[in-house]
Amino acid sequence: MSLRILVVGAGTAGLAAARGLRIAGFRPEVVEALPATTVPGAGIYLPGNAARALRLLGLDVPLRPLGDLIFRQVFLDMRGRQLFEMDVAALWAGVGESRVLSRGDLQQVLLTGVGGEVRYDTEVTGLEIVEGAAKVEFGTGVVGEYDLVVGADGRRSTIRSFAGLGGPAVPTGQIVYRAVVTGGPPLTDWTAVLGRRSSFVAMPMGGRKLYCYADETAPESPDPQDPVDRLRDLFSGYGGPVPAILEKIEKVQVARTDEVLLPSWSTGPVVLVGDAAHATAPTLAQGAAMSFEDGWVLGQELRNAKDDIPSALRAFEDRRRPRCNEVRDRTRERDRTRDVPPSLRDPMLRRRGLRIFTDHYRELVTGV
Repeated sequence: MSLRILVVGAGTAGLAAARGLRIAGFRPEVVEALPATTVPGAGIYLPGNAARALRLLGLDVPLRPLGDLIFRQVFLDMRGRQLFEMDVAALWAGVGESRVLSRGDLQQVLLTGVGGEVRYDTEVTGLEIVEGAAKVEFGTGVVGEYDLVVGADGRRSTIRSFAGLGGPAVPTGQIVYRAVVTGGPPLTDWTAVLGRRSSFVAMPMGGRKLYCYADETAPESPDPQDPVDRLRDLFSGYGGPVPAILEKIEKVQVARTDEVLLPSWSTGPVVLVGDAAHATAPTLAQGAAMSFEDGWVLGQELRNAKDDIPSALRAFEDRRRPRCNEVRDRTRERDRTRDVPPSLRDPMLRRRGLRIFTDHYRELVTGV
């Protein structure tokens, strides 16, 4: 197949798209604005459906030695008393293992599947659709013409802007903190401690390391000048493993969460995938999984359409949009629980938390 395909972005979504296209028989080019020395920080939790998608992409084997497996999720109240627990292994039985690992390690696994060179330090500075093809201008001044451009450049996608597919991402009002801690308390389970409009999650990622993810609802406040101090202040009254983890935290990454909601993911020979098309808050840990699935489905639909790109892109969106909408709806539903006072929320979660939180993943157990 001789389609000229450009994938813009060499993060999770871009590398998954490149792999999915390659499996389908295409040879896409991949460009990335950042330098090759940029390595993703912190960790990442991949639920069972992410493992299934990686298996379809043929990337499950190199992942197996990495990180740590998660068999159970434990939810605690602010004082560290158990609210409920989920049997994660049973939830994803027959689908895939749930795993925590370094984002850098995941990036390396995805890079092995590209099958060609990634052109780093290569920014797209212009895009024009001419007679069904996409003329792309790069920061070097070079102009290329492509039958298909895949925008995989994240929540703040320039391809989305150039193609007129939608405006900027919409903030959700959450601030998230991510850290990797060495020598913290021994944890075998994914463990969440739920407070008032904030939560602290810690999980083992192998090598005596913990990946920690915390968030707070703070729509108007500026980003903290000292994230470590802010984290220690915000969660100073929490129980469970939190006090011992806070003692060991040395470096914290801070980000704002936002959503991308678009009327269409494609126009002419341009299509968006991953966060560029359907970003949500990371509450359900589905961002990477949705990107892996996007990459697989895009390749399959393009192959099935036999070079009819508009037909392939319509089929891709028809398959993927309902599933991504489900993730967004369940994410919003989960996030609304943070606004319920603990005096009401905690008794409800002790009674019904397992069923409610299991239902958030039910539609994701089957299909891709």
